[in-house]
Amino acid sequence: MPEKKTLERAKEDLREGKQPSTAADEFVREAMEPIREGKHGAKSTKQAIAIGLSKARRAGIPLEPPGEGQTSERTRESAERAYEIGQGEREPRAPSRKRAQATLRALKHEGGRAASKTALSRQAKRSARQRQGTSRSPKAAARRGAATRVRTGIATEAARKAARTRMRRRGPTAKSRATKVAGTRRS
Repeated sequence: MPEKKTLERAKEDLREGKQPSTAADEFVREAMEPIREGKHGAKSTKQAIAIGLSKARRAGIPLEPPGEGQTSERTRESAERAYEIGQGEREPRAPSRKRAQATLRALKHEGGRAASKTALSRQAKRSARQRQGTSRSPKAAARRGAATRVRTGIATEAARKAARTRMRRRGPTAKSRATKVAGTRRS
């Protein structure tokens, strides 16, 4: 069961118009904590991330399961089940105490390096390399940000803030010049 704070932060991300994968980051972060604290381990960084994504799907984050060919059939079916439970399309099964204990016992045999910052960084870079170059360029990121600002209705507010920042960084001479130009336009 995810913590209340995690769920609230994820819901806030969704309200702000962020992608479901961004909202799911909160659950991934929560899944890393017990590994870093040494309560249990993970076989790999991918497994540690998968635990968090599964929690996110079950909690109702509309994170689509991976498509065919992207991952193993077993993982895909598991993600589909978690997604359906989170969306209220399927009743969750009562948790088996034996199975939960067996899972925890198995995870305790694994190491904690999977949740280290270097391991997460390595995994993120590997994942980024597999994506198209255009989707991870700074220009594409800026375009996605602009689209989010328009979708959430804060585009004009963001533009005003950017203009204020530019004025502040240029210094007092730019401000006086800008007011002179604005004054000549009015008359």
